[in-house]
Amino acid sequence: MHIDGFIVLGSALVGLLVGMTGAGGGALMTPMLIFVFGVTPTAAISSDLVAAIFMRPVGAAVHLKRGTVNLRMVWWLALGAVPSAILGAYLLHLMGNTNAAQTSIEVVLGAALLVGGAGMVVRALWRRQDRSRPVRTDLMNGSDGGLVVHPLATVLVGVVGGVMVGMTSVGSGSLMIVLLLFLYPTLTSSQLVGTDLVQAIPLTMAAALGQLLFGHVVFAVTASIVIGSVPAVFVGSLLSSRAPDRIIRPVITGVIVLSGLKYVGLNTTGLGVAAAIIAVGCVVWVLYGSRDRKVETGAGAGVGAGAGDGAEVDASGSMARARPAES
Repeated sequence: MHIDGFIVLGSALVGLLVGMTGAGGGALMTPMLIFVFGVTPTAAISSDLVAAIFMRPVGAAVHLKRGTVNLRMVWWLALGAVPSAILGAYLLHLMGNTNAAQTSIEVVLGAALLVGGAGMVVRALWRRQDRSRPVRTDLMNGSDGGLVVHPLATVLVGVVGGVMVGMTSVGSGSLMIVLLLFLYPTLTSSQLVGTDLVQAIPLTMAAALGQLLFGHVVFAVTASIVIGSVPAVFVGSLLSSRAPDRIIRPVITGVIVLSGLKYVGLNTTGLGVAAAIIAVGCVVWVLYGSRDRKVETGAGAGVGAGAGDGAEVDASGSMARARPAES
């Protein structure tokens, strides 16, 4: 089995970004394997999914330790996602390795990436509004605490995400989380991410099992991904508190969208125009976020002396969110 050093380095970069920003690894890893290293779509999807079973638990462990996981919601998601992920792998197997099948797979993958990219944009906009909401600590650690969990709708979210993950290796992160966002808008971003990361463990394992049974796993590629990504995800998670997320996340979103456009067949000229538009959008996103941060810093300074009035202070000692004083 030959370990490809370049794939190891590329996987380390993707793993570091995943650990620092929480972006879905499949949306970055699979396009890199196909476009940069020339791996066929079916082999890239299969190998990436098998490698992900070693990478996912790293981020999930961090959120379990922080208590930002609703375990009941994880159960309902897994109930729908696990069998549907195996179904997705079987559907990919039925499509075969012909040129027409490869093209169809790329179109499906491109659509998944575009949906995931749009979901990340929606999620970022939602997070801006979420800053004004009080923290719902009663929703953590599996406690419903007033949150109405919708079993049927949650299972359906798992089914949609599971099929997409089984067929494309994309969806357990960006796609699933945006579906949960719309279904449970009162959950904070960290709780959404934590719940999604934990449910992604059985989902990824089921999808990987399906690929081992029906797919085209290239174990040399899988081993190269694991060697590069697993330690990088751990390091990225340690650095996440200092990572310039407001800069990295727009770049990752842009890469995902461009990869999706490439998959669905956009020509070179169209990709160039799209890249220019996305670049401008990223700059605006970063500048807008920096302006909001300055406003929040100023507001925090104004209420800093009133910490006793219900202001929240994060672990680093900086003002995180002000709450009305309890009577």
